[in-house]
Amino acid sequence: MRTRIKICGITQPEHALVCARYGADAIGLVFYAQSPRAVSVTQAREILHGLPAFVTTVGLFVNPTVSEVMSVLDEVPLDCLQFHGDEDGSFCTQFGRPYIKAIRMQTDLDLQVSLQAHPAAQSFLLDSYVKDVAGGTGETFDWNRVPHSESQMFILAGGLHPDNVAEAIRIARPYAVDVSGGVEKSKGVKDPDKIKKFINEVNSVGTSEI
Repeated sequence: MRTRIKICGITQPEHALVCARYGADAIGLVFYAQSPRAVSVTQAREILHGLPAFVTTVGLFVNPTVSEVMSVLDEVPLDCLQFHGDEDGSFCTQFGRPYIKAIRMQTDLDLQVSLQAHPAAQSFLLDSYVKDVAGGTGETFDWNRVPHSESQMFILAGGLHPDNVAEAIRIARPYAVDVSGGVEKSKGVKDPDKIKKFINEVNSVGTSEI
């Protein structure tokens, strides 16, 4: 099975098109004001305008209010939502969109308990844990902690970049990988060459290796 690819933290329309051109399956737009990769509704609409078919658009939120999510959905035609805070299952299911729940992999985390708290989640994104930081840390975690499950398809995130993503896939065997800072020139500004190299590295890992 081919490993899917999401490029998160897109802030410029031209970089969304680069992701599509090189074969990304999804792009992520951050609606969290404290992030250096945050976009406004107006920016998000500009990014999505002209994006070709078959690229999934994901909106990332961190402990939002219902009205904050709805105000985005009223203006931006997102395909999927991604929640990175302490949102419970009932909160995440009320918006009429598939959702991804991010789980930060603390050392003492009981992953099964976290999974069971979100039975309606479309997928779970496993990310590094850094205290008081919701995501985009640039830190990795022990990829051996990712369960190898036929029934649950995990998205691997946290500190991935072109030079380590192939190894991460061989160890963790995720359904998909998610990258943000690892393909940037600076925070919030993507590097087309790094995007291309990252996608090529993901696609270089054959199914026989995982």
